[in-house]
Amino acid sequence: MSVKYITHDNLRTLAGELLAAGVGVIAPARPARAPVEPVPGQPSGPAAAVDYRWLDRVEDLALGEGLPRRSLKEFFLPTAEELLSFRQVKGHVEVTERPPTCKPRVILGARPCDAAALPVVDRVMNWDYHDELWMGRRQAALVIALACPGVDRSCFCTAVGLSPATPQGSDVLLTPVEGGYQAVASTPAGEDFLTQHRARLQELPAGASGQAEQFVLRAQELVAKNLTLDAARVQGWLEANFEHPFWNTVALRCHGCSACAFVCPTGHCFDLVDEVEGIGGGSRRRNWDACQPALFTLHGSGHNPRPQQNARFRQRVMHKFMIYPKKFDKILCTGCGRCIRVCPGSMDLLDLLSEVNRLAAGSPASSDRGAA
Repeated sequence: MSVKYITHDNLRTLAGELLAAGVGVIAPARPARAPVEPVPGQPSGPAAAVDYRWLDRVEDLALGEGLPRRSLKEFFLPTAEELLSFRQVKGHVEVTERPPTCKPRVILGARPCDAAALPVVDRVMNWDYHDELWMGRRQAALVIALACPGVDRSCFCTAVGLSPATPQGSDVLLTPVEGGYQAVASTPAGEDFLTQHRARLQELPAGASGQAEQFVLRAQELVAKNLTLDAARVQGWLEANFEHPFWNTVALRCHGCSACAFVCPTGHCFDLVDEVEGIGGGSRRRNWDACQPALFTLHGSGHNPRPQQNARFRQRVMHKFMIYPKKFDKILCTGCGRCIRVCPGSMDLLDLLSEVNRLAAGSPASSDRGAA
């Protein structure tokens, strides 16, 4: 696969050329806003948060400015979307399905933990049913990932078999070097993209390859300090210890708010609702849902097989680190750490995994994060 070099300026120029050509660009960006005159003597307000957004102008790009608050998931599985509309016409019902085709788009500057989540979710979206809308968006997107320097103590991609520079899920991987980025194609689509835009690329300068290797090595060492995990051993312990006393108090601080699931790049639970619109018609919509609220498993009879929050939190952990890996041979987590950062109850998945890792090894429990 091709290895090229692109300067900071040429990358921004490339983004502008894509926009000018009518290609949708999704990238870490700050919201566009009208300039505000500073008030003398008054402190400036906080900077607008970086999120993945549809880019309107190159000036809003925020490449390399930390991990976006939300993941890429909503660009492939929207928070709410219409699947079909229905209308009663005399003695029959007309049904119109939403077409699965999507316009081409480029995701520029995706963090590897977000890009890596896409092929993980592909497994379940093509399991017993081919999800045409998910796959339509997947096939329309070219993903250019940007290697991560490590964000904070909540990162743990190395503990789930990935790295701050994993190419999984991306077509091109950018790694920061002096003056720009090393660009490596990791798929045929990425190779075609680099060929198509070769006017913006150069041969890799002398020493740049070594700079990229050092960047990745430093990031891996930084993230690896947060958690060491024997994933296979943890999976085996979870499968054998559904009723372990450990689960009795593990979620006492969990609010059941689903913030963790909604920011998770691999969370894919949804609900289907038929909504009436006017007289004799309506639509069927798919809306995000999650296994943490009590209503998720509440039966129409009033019975709830997971009546306590501990059981619901256990299900989230079991699904990610035992059930999904057993079925699809992939951990349902990429170690982005967003669930830890957004939790209003300060639930720390790294602490929990460290405890499970110790229990699986037969060691006494401890609250010290990161030791194995």
